[in-house]
Amino acid sequence: MNSLSNIKNQFSERFHSTPRLYSSPARVNLIGEHTDYNDGFVLPASVSKSIYFALAPNGSEEYHFYANDLSEEFQTTQTNIEKSDIVWANYLLGVIWQFKKLGITIPGFDCVFGGDIPLGAGMSSSAALECGLAFAINDTFEYNVSRIDLVKMAQKAEHEYAGVQCGIMDQFAVMHGQKNQVIKLDCRSLEHTYYPFNMSNYELVLVNSGVKHALASSEYNIRREECQECISILNEFYPDIISLRDVSLELLNAQKDIIPERIYARASYVIEENTRLQNACEALLNEDMQAFGKYMDGSHNGLCDKYEVSCPELDQLVEIARNTEGVLGSRMMGGGFGGCTINLIQKEHVEAFNKVMNKKYKTPEGTPPEIIKVVIEDGTKRIYQHD
Repeated sequence: MNSLSNIKNQFSERFHSTPRLYSSPARVNLIGEHTDYNDGFVLPASVSKSIYFALAPNGSEEYHFYANDLSEEFQTTQTNIEKSDIVWANYLLGVIWQFKKLGITIPGFDCVFGGDIPLGAGMSSSAALECGLAFAINDTFEYNVSRIDLVKMAQKAEHEYAGVQCGIMDQFAVMHGQKNQVIKLDCRSLEHTYYPFNMSNYELVLVNSGVKHALASSEYNIRREECQECISILNEFYPDIISLRDVSLELLNAQKDIIPERIYARASYVIEENTRLQNACEALLNEDMQAFGKYMDGSHNGLCDKYEVSCPELDQLVEIARNTEGVLGSRMMGGGFGGCTINLIQKEHVEAFNKVMNKKYKTPEGTPPEIIKVVIEDGTKRIYQHD
């Protein structure tokens, strides 16, 4: 794991100049899973695990990168921004290419990066990497590209260079996060609203199942197709419907007889999840964390029973959590078939929760689960020496 001082010191040793320093955080999603590609709502937040960057111009036409976590280096030139066999380099090259598409040829620079975002936990380390470099370049060379455009550039970098057709939630949350606030993001319009998330008496704790089933990517694509199948059926009667965002539960139920049972289950989950999210935001405004936790529970139940993207390990973690004192809500987080659960816990019960998890759950390798406490923090930013 790398602290900011590690990154700064590594930069000084390798490049012998004074860099600007940046942080780019991980993200969690409280409610609103598999709603993004249905033009729905999500409720993410940026959290207290980050990738740190040290970056400075070097007066050449070369880009020098050093991945401190991996002790690996990569370099290329302004005229050679091509996909690499080094996986991590492609996320960075993709960002440089997006600036080039705007007609901007970035001067040569040196960069050291590394952080403490747990890999394989579904916390979007890739979005943190893309957004961090995009922000650092924009700030260092004073290009004045807006945050929302940097978000879109980071997303396209992942599409075009990393080959992952991600939605926009991850990059948006990483770039736009605010301390002690969650973001209600409309994935159709990109309109967003901040809601207070009072952490004084509660903590958010992730528990990593240690599982990543091969089903995840293929089933993700199938779910997208199933949602589209529902739209195609409804379009015969309602041609103006574009996505499940446009469908009410009443309308869906009115056509239930002509919709295959599996397709109905998928669609009804998405519609109900959007409603749950709206209600959860109201609970936050009312400072009713008990109610918010219940909506988290409802989200997991829908993902398990209707959308069928959970797995036995995630269900076991949720079951253990729900039977542990002080847990207000627990749900799987992310695409499914493995990864983490996210748990809302009364602060005084967190230590006991950790002990229960270590005792009752073992990963497929037979080890206790990785338990990750997170705090909601600001999004991607420059770090000044007094920070």
